[in-house]
Amino acid sequence: MLVALRSAFRLPELRRKLLFTFGLLVLYRFLAQVPVPGVDTAALAQYFEQSDLANLFDLLSGGALSNFSVMSMGVYPYITASIIMQLLVPIIPRLEEIAKDGDAGRQKINQFTLYLTIPLAILQGYGQAALMSSGAFGARVLPEFGFSVAPLLTLDVIVAMVAGSMVALWLGNLITQEGIGNGVSLIIFGGIVSGLFPRLSSLWASTNGVLLVAIFTVLTIATIFLIVYVQEGQRRIPVRYGKRVRTMRGNRLMMVGGQSSYIPIRVNSAGMIPLIFASALLIFPSTIASYMTVSTVAWISSIGTWVATYLSPGANLYWVLYFLLVVAFTFFYTDVVFRQQNLPETLQRQGGYIPGIRPGRRTEEYLNSVVSRITLVGALFLGLVAIMPWIVGLVVRQPGLGSSQLLITSSGLLIVVGVVLDTMKQLEAQLQMRHYEGFIR
Repeated sequence: MLVALRSAFRLPELRRKLLFTFGLLVLYRFLAQVPVPGVDTAALAQYFEQSDLANLFDLLSGGALSNFSVMSMGVYPYITASIIMQLLVPIIPRLEEIAKDGDAGRQKINQFTLYLTIPLAILQGYGQAALMSSGAFGARVLPEFGFSVAPLLTLDVIVAMVAGSMVALWLGNLITQEGIGNGVSLIIFGGIVSGLFPRLSSLWASTNGVLLVAIFTVLTIATIFLIVYVQEGQRRIPVRYGKRVRTMRGNRLMMVGGQSSYIPIRVNSAGMIPLIFASALLIFPSTIASYMTVSTVAWISSIGTWVATYLSPGANLYWVLYFLLVVAFTFFYTDVVFRQQNLPETLQRQGGYIPGIRPGRRTEEYLNSVVSRITLVGALFLGLVAIMPWIVGLVVRQPGLGSSQLLITSSGLLIVVGVVLDTMKQLEAQLQMRHYEGFIR
């Protein structure tokens, strides 16, 4: 790997891409330290100790929300818009027709996604600031937030957060176009890695610090190897293409086709999307319960207390429901994505077929059965990764790590592994074009 990296730096073009990518990531980290107006830093620290919803958003903002900076939303509005568009495409016929129109259709869908990002950023910016200034978790991060209290300050906060989100998206697109790797993913990756060093220092300063650092480092490395093994796993379905006679120039007939290929179906094709869905769905009841507990009505307060007790991220019931929801969302999201690809129709149109399976409906049924079986493995794997902090916490409980009980959260590990693998493959392709040995052997 180091040899390949040195080879990449010897090439002026690749060296420029790598330095450009690194420079923009450093710029984003600097911008992530600029807070929005009116932030109470002491209340912000208290808020993050008590709110797991904030920790989830901080992960997707690339670590900027922990400072409540102008980049605190990061690329999360764009991610939300992308997920919404992916779910709407198979539902709305017009969008489905546009999506099938090759590169032009994909560019049109991306344009719609950008249009949807702006109103989502406005809504999320206001909602996020209002929640963090409401005192629901015992801390008012923005004590003067609200159009009825300080309209100009409120408007400044929303504009700053929306502008920061669009700048983050712009930096991500610049990295994708001019650098190496997927820019949006690399921004999230940088925030996750930056949170690793405070966790290590907290462990090192505790009792038996060296032993704890060694234990959690081994656990993190083992989890990474497991994620890589499953993420790269796939089922290859053989495909053959029938021979066809095609008229060439000069009225010559030529036999084309007759080739063999395969359809790669990944064990985990849903990525970390099911973890985001499940986390957001489970954190929502505890967030509502935090408002209900301060109610003067006895029965409302008791219900809020029960929900906050048994559905909080530290409760056993929370982790059981988390596992079940991750498995369910994995099946749901994989099915949505697979139906969008419309592989049976594409194969039939290109003259391809699966040996022993009739084209058309039988091919569709066969592919659906294969996807269902392989998705079961991927869903159970994602569920296991999701509850890994709970499993580790049953064995060893270290307060310095908070509720994650890992050096990097399970969701963060999935992002880190995915981003590293994708970046390595892109750099390998660049090196192979110039006859260098790449990272992956």
